[in-house]
Amino acid sequence: MEYFIVLIICVIGCSVTVFGYPYGLISESCDTMLPTHGNNGPQSSVAPFTITVSNTTFAPGDIITVTIQSQSNANLFKGFLLQVRLVGGNGIFGTFSTSDAKAQILNCSTQVYGAVSHRSGDQKSSITAFWTAPPGAGHVRFRATVLSSYNTFWTGVESNIVQALRMSNTLCGSQKFCLSDPLGCSPDDSACLFMSAVPSSNGYVFEMSGPTAGYVAIGFSDDMKMGNDDVQICTKNSSGNILVQAAYNTGTVTPTLRNNNTAGSIVSSYNSGVLKCSFTTQSSISLSQRSSNNPAYYVFLVSGPSNADGQIQFHTKKLISSVKVDLTSYMTVGSQSGRSPLVLGHGSLMLIAWMTTGSIGMIMARYMKSAAGKPFLGKAAWFQAHFYLMILTVILAIIAFIMIFVEAGDWSGGAHPVLGVIVMILSFFQPIAAFFRPDPKSERRFIFNWGHRMNALVIKILAVAAIFLGLTLVDSSLSQWMPKLMGGFFAWEVLFYIILESNVHLKAKRTYDDPAKTIEIETVALIIFICGNLAFLIALLVGIGQS
Repeated sequence: MEYFIVLIICVIGCSVTVFGYPYGLISESCDTMLPTHGNNGPQSSVAPFTITVSNTTFAPGDIITVTIQSQSNANLFKGFLLQVRLVGGNGIFGTFSTSDAKAQILNCSTQVYGAVSHRSGDQKSSITAFWTAPPGAGHVRFRATVLSSYNTFWTGVESNIVQALRMSNTLCGSQKFCLSDPLGCSPDDSACLFMSAVPSSNGYVFEMSGPTAGYVAIGFSDDMKMGNDDVQICTKNSSGNILVQAAYNTGTVTPTLRNNNTAGSIVSSYNSGVLKCSFTTQSSISLSQRSSNNPAYYVFLVSGPSNADGQIQFHTKKLISSVKVDLTSYMTVGSQSGRSPLVLGHGSLMLIAWMTTGSIGMIMARYMKSAAGKPFLGKAAWFQAHFYLMILTVILAIIAFIMIFVEAGDWSGGAHPVLGVIVMILSFFQPIAAFFRPDPKSERRFIFNWGHRMNALVIKILAVAAIFLGLTLVDSSLSQWMPKLMGGFFAWEVLFYIILESNVHLKAKRTYDDPAKTIEIETVALIIFICGNLAFLIALLVGIGQS
């Protein structure tokens, strides 16, 4: 009798050993996705099974139909374990449901209803399940282990990448590397400049997002300066088409596009002034002057304008990771300021020069001769004020020019630096010409007067144009309030020039007299003008500081 009981136990044990888990209750295999029976490892050949999905993209709450299918009737399967894994990671995401009689839902240790398995050991040609996308998920793959017999099985059977339509910072630092400004901001925030990277197969899955009408780009470098950088670009052309480009940067010039654009699974959008791109690459990061076995890089994240063809222009905002980053580390790092103190100082000094000292100096020479004509240190007060204000303007402009040249290394970057160089050249010759001006009683004095005035007018017009362009580069807000405020300042100046010019003509015609010798109208206008200029200047300086 005892022998008979032992025999029954052995038969039952052998049956369980032989058939493993014919009813698919294999929650303990969720993490490894490996069978817990048999001595053989997975097959090394290409799996004769495929995983197909009903959608290539998803948003939170979307339901995707997924099917495991045999490629032929000669390759049926008995068992399987199906999950969803984040690209580049091992987290189990989302929940499954099924109406297939051959399949059942399993609870995994980290996720309720996180997997699907077989219900019996019968032969199957296909099974179908439904996956509900959770909030905060990144790009995913459906992954399965499929068994055709007790000792024959394949692991790593995968679908194509299914991309998340909605970018998220939820997995930053745990399942993907992220760089953003402000630090930790969500790409759902319209003011957030954001990128993420996840290694995938031989390449990466990249996300980038930012407020721009032109482009967002990420670069990888051995140092914290532009040059010899691998670049990925998301740019928009004048037709509204969004392009994903791979490029190589050799300096502060337009990057050279690579001939082989290997980006795939592209998802892009442009809504409410925010450009977003998500895509995969099939190549590793390539830097010509470094060993390929060192995976650490400084990461650049920039945005700026693009031309009608989508070709990128000089960036208006730049972030650089504070340390070299290994993209497989899934870390979140801080960044150095996208605009160096030299850039901010350049903009501030140019505003001071052409909104205050230069503007006031020009008004003194043109309209204040009668109001400030009394001698001061041997010269008329208006002349002394004009002379020293304009000298100060030139000095400030020269300092600002040197600061930006030290920072950029050249004067490339569009029309703004070109206009700036022209303004500097004309400004440099203005005081030199004034030093050699003819005597006031000379017959040729009028030539100097007209030449001096016309050169000043050209300088003023070009300086204002350069400031407009410079502010569009600095201002990354969707409203572009700084160039608009500069437009208000320009209108303010034009208004006072009209008032003061009208006053000059009225005095010339002697249409009125001032017997009481009250304060000159030019002096009142100048005081109001200076107060208004300072208000505009302070607002723009605050904007530059906040940029």
